[in-house]
Parts: sequence; structure tokens; C-alpha cells
Amino acid sequence: MNKIIKYVWLDILRNRIVLGYALMLAIVSLSVFNLEDNTSKGILTLLNLVLIIVPLVSIVFATIYLYNAAEFIELMVAQPLPRGKLWISLYTGLSLALLVAFGAGCGIPLLLYSADASGFTLLFAGLALTLIFVAIALLAAVRTRDKARGIGLAVLLWFYFTLIYDGLILFLLFQFMDYPMEKPMIAFSLLNPVDLARIMLLLKLDVSVLMGATSAVFRDFFGGSTGVALAAGVLLLWAVVPLLFSLRNFKRKDL
Repeated sequence: MNKIIKYVWLDILRNRIVLGYALMLAIVSLSVFNLEDNTSKGILTLLNLVLIIVPLVSIVFATIYLYNAAEFIELMVAQPLPRGKLWISLYTGLSLALLVAFGAGCGIPLLLYSADASGFTLLFAGLALTLIFVAIALLAAVRTRDKARGIGLAVLLWFYFTLIYDGLILFLLFQFMDYPMEKPMIAFSLLNPVDLARIMLLLKLDVSVLMGATSAVFRDFFGGSTGVALAAGVLLLWAVVPLLFSLRNFKRKDL
């Protein structure tokens, strides 16, 4: 198991796309903090990068890697190795490589320029989103054999979580504006990891003017440490649940 993790991890770290991803994050992060006198403004600028680019790279790269490694996976399945350990090893290797890339590209500038609660919260959000969208990528890849369909599904899921979701929430708010929607909105807020990551940071920065509809309701009901703790717990759950579903599908899949 450890050998598979090491092989996948080192293989991905040598990939030019991952190296370019880390370099791009480092250039943007350093540029933002050097151009902004106020670190809070720099954090908000990086927030948009983390909420859009990190999930996109994580889900698309992980999906493509799994399809390209199909022959390696089939070879490992033919060995006396439990499928569960193989799948967890692939997830761990993929996640570690992308976590290292994010930590080197965005984490180091955050620690240098904003080693406070907001900086650590943004770092945690980026790491959590990496874990979540790698798990979602595994689920998308194991659900279909066709590479084009799998990548298309991964992009569609990213598009939903980052762009479509808030539009649907605003549409529901508009349609049911005459009814009390506070409690349903709290439940809806837990159904999108990207929204939860945004909530965590904006609660730390205390910039309620910039918060979306779902985030504002979340802040009203779970402001302070309680809201951040709840959001962090649900984010971790978002990483575990898709992984477990993908693991179940992989164990039953006929390779």
C-alpha cells in the first residue's frame, strides 16, 4: 500500500501540469500580497482563486490521471492486493501530490504574509477543497468507463458547485420570498463545499457585505466559532462520503 502511494505521489509530482499549477499559485499569491497593502484584501482576492481554480484543477487532473492509469490499476487488481487498499492508496497519492502543490504555491505565501486566523482558514479551505474534489473525481471516474464522459461529468460537477449552485439558491429565495426560508437556507448551505469554504473565511474576516445569500444566513445563525467549527466538520464529511461511495463502486466494478 505504501509503495503504491509513493509511486503515485512521485509520479504526479514530476508531472509538468502539477508543477505549473504550483508555480501559478505561487506567482499569483506573491503578486497579490505585494500589490495590496491590506492583507485582508489580499486574502479576499486569493479566496476567489481558491474557490474556482483549486477545485477545477483537483477534479479534472485527478479524473484524467485515473483514466490514464487504467492499465496500472488493472495490473494491481490482478495482484493479491485488496481493492479497497488499492483505491485508498490511489486517493492518498493523488491527494498528497495536489496538497503539496497547493501548500507550496499558496500556503507558503500565506504563512509569510498572513500568518493569522484568516490566513490559516484560507489554507485549510484550500486543502479541504483539494481533498473533496479529488474524492469527487474518483467517484466520477469509477462511474463510467468512457474517458470523455467521465471528464465531462467531472467538469459538470465543478461547474455546478462553483457557479450553478448559488444561482439556484437565489432562484429559490426569489420564488419563496413570502415564506420563512431561514432554516431551509441553513440546510442548503451544507450541501455545497465551495460555499462552506467561502463561509468559513468570510466569517473570519467579518465582511458580511461580501457574503452571498447562503453565507449571510449561515452567519446570522451560526456566527463565531460555532459556525466555523460546523463548516469545517461538514467539509471533512464532504471528503469522506464521495470517497466511500467511489470505494463501494470500485469493489463491485468489473474491470
